[in-house]
Amino acid sequence: MVNEHGGNIYRNDVFYDFSANIDPLGLPENVKNALVNSIDMWDKYPDPYCTELTEKLSAKIGVAPENIVCGNGAADLIYRIIYTFKPKNAVICMPSFSEYEKALNEVGSKIITYNLREENDFIIEEKILNVLDNNVDMLILASPNNPTGKIISPQILEKICRKCSENNIIFLCDECFMDFVKCGKKLTAKNFMNGNVIILKAFTKIYSMAGLRLGYAIFGYAEKADLVRKAGQFWSVSTPAQIAGIAAINEDGYIKSTLEIIEKERNFLQNELLKLNIKFFPSDANFILFKCSLPLDELLLKEKILIRNCGNFKGLNDKFFRIAVRSHDENAALISALRRILNG
Repeated sequence: MVNEHGGNIYRNDVFYDFSANIDPLGLPENVKNALVNSIDMWDKYPDPYCTELTEKLSAKIGVAPENIVCGNGAADLIYRIIYTFKPKNAVICMPSFSEYEKALNEVGSKIITYNLREENDFIIEEKILNVLDNNVDMLILASPNNPTGKIISPQILEKICRKCSENNIIFLCDECFMDFVKCGKKLTAKNFMNGNVIILKAFTKIYSMAGLRLGYAIFGYAEKADLVRKAGQFWSVSTPAQIAGIAAINEDGYIKSTLEIIEKERNFLQNELLKLNIKFFPSDANFILFKCSLPLDELLLKEKILIRNCGNFKGLNDKFFRIAVRSHDENAALISALRRILNG
């Protein structure tokens, strides 16, 4: 059985986990210290409005606090946004993160699929504009996309944002991995923001806070943000998660180091995959999609290395695999294991 998501270390005896796309630097020391020093506050209910966290986010990203909604990870916000607007007809691309489809199915949406093509390295083309007519209520795309690692070009992204505004389509743009992209500020949908655009972000990946669960959404209109804020449970973000987020926001040096490591190590992994004659799809993110006829997930698990079998992504099959970009020692260990498997 293919695991629904990566990071399932609890059912596997592993030494290296490449299945979850988390920052290889781990939780920042400043965040660890903030959590330890705040433990006496954990017996109190969290601030349901995430007031301090939202204000600090507002100052950092230049968006009014009323246009920001925090949640229990990005996945929580996906469900709250879709539950709030209940689109009758929604467009998603394949392959992409499975929670979009699951959330849409829960509210009875009709799903229109835009299929990404392997022969075109799974990039989103301008042709997607053809499906964005006035019968569509919501469009969900990711940049970079998971599991392909591809960004949406700014030229196409601008046209998407404009057409969604013209046809009153809510555009949910998942940018949870954009912080791993060099020059990401030039590539974000925030540059083309309008009242129909919602940008999804997460602390989970970039600050290695997967166990704490913290995400946020940026809205073009405060009125839409308020509707989502009122949806879902009242205390959606725990006290430790809020404290960790507040401590992480200004970790600019950490982000700079992360970007340097990701770029260097992604190049290393892609060059080594090329030497092994493994077909991979060049990535803009902190993970790489590749293809192999061998059951590499099973073979690597024998070496206590966990990778993501992508067989349950619609549009892919069990010959596709995804690996996170980790530290050099971890990446070198993975390549050594692959070399042993492929060359005997």
